Amino acid sequence: MKTSLLTGIAVSALLACSGAANAQIKFGLTGPLTGPNAAFGAQLKNGAEQAVAAINAKGGMNGQKIELVMTDDVSDPKQGVSIANKYAGEGVKFVVGPFNSGVTMPSSEVYAENGILQITPSATNPQITERGLWNVFRTCGRDDQQGAVAADYIVTKLKGKKLAIVHDKTTYGKGLADETKKAANAKGVTEALYEGINTGEKDFSALVAKIKQSGAEIIYFGGLHTEGALIARQLKDGGVNAVMMSGDGITSNEFAAIGGDAVIGTLMTFPPDPRKLPEAAEAVKQFAAIKYDPEAYTLYTYAAVQVVVDAANAIKSSDPKKVAEEIHKGGAYKTVIGELKYDKKGDITRPDYVMYTWSKGADGKITYVQNN
Repeated sequence: MKTSLLTGIAVSALLACSGAANAQIKFGLTGPLTGPNAAFGAQLKNGAEQAVAAINAKGGMNGQKIELVMTDDVSDPKQGVSIANKYAGEGVKFVVGPFNSGVTMPSSEVYAENGILQITPSATNPQITERGLWNVFRTCGRDDQQGAVAADYIVTKLKGKKLAIVHDKTTYGKGLADETKKAANAKGVTEALYEGINTGEKDFSALVAKIKQSGAEIIYFGGLHTEGALIARQLKDGGVNAVMMSGDGITSNEFAAIGGDAVIGTLMTFPPDPRKLPEAAEAVKQFAAIKYDPEAYTLYTYAAVQVVVDAANAIKSSDPKKVAEEIHKGGAYKTVIGELKYDKKGDITRPDYVMYTWSKGADGKITYVQNN
């Protein structure tokens, strides 16, 4: 009996050790993998996959491999909350995403309650980090910073032109439009028109008529690339000769695929192109090997995974709350988008938005080019 009992204990111990050695740390990714914003979902998906592959090849997180689980939230807040509950039940400890501010806001509360650290590469609404949640971080800047850059350009470079502000009524779109409006108003510019549209809308003839009547020469759009491109096309078709400006929500070549020549001349705020950074060179080669252009938020997603893993490795713990405490301390993290440091809210300390113009190159391709 004694021999049998000891043998059983030894076998159990061996199995336990084996399980620990093979255990994987679960990272969840959530974003619009399908639907009208799938181009951005692809950026998050590819960024996370390549980061996890590179990190696992170098030993993983605290000696354990990362298992990446991906779920489609279709840019729907309710779906985002459902995914958050699903991930909590599946033992996911770290979440990258969502893409949309409107999905990030409600899901972050579920993650906080269930001890899950969340880091978004793209959700820019200020309230995401203003609520005092322990678990929320981002690798991008905020709409109040982005709106200030847009307003400054309107005041200094487009001085004296009438402004119309249009938004898509979402947490992101309206939030960005309102931050731009607030900053422009503070600089003495009052908009001639302030109008909301609905996501999924395709006929903007009524909006075009209102813009015509207002005499606006600048149209600032807070929203995403699909509606933005359709508005640009219909403005051109309607004979409205105005400058269109928007934010990071149109940072996808799908904007040009939908809008065609009508998007040429559109102004856009986004950080300096991360693909050109020396820190991104190796990752860019990884993406070239799979024939994927890591535009916009691809490298921001890659960096999000790096920040979490580097913080966990630094303290030799994979406890989400301990990792969050470490990131909040303000240490420097070397990532593919450069060095990142965090404040107590979970925001990066070096927001850096610049202006781009959508232009047609010598090869006939329309894309965004950073202004000098």
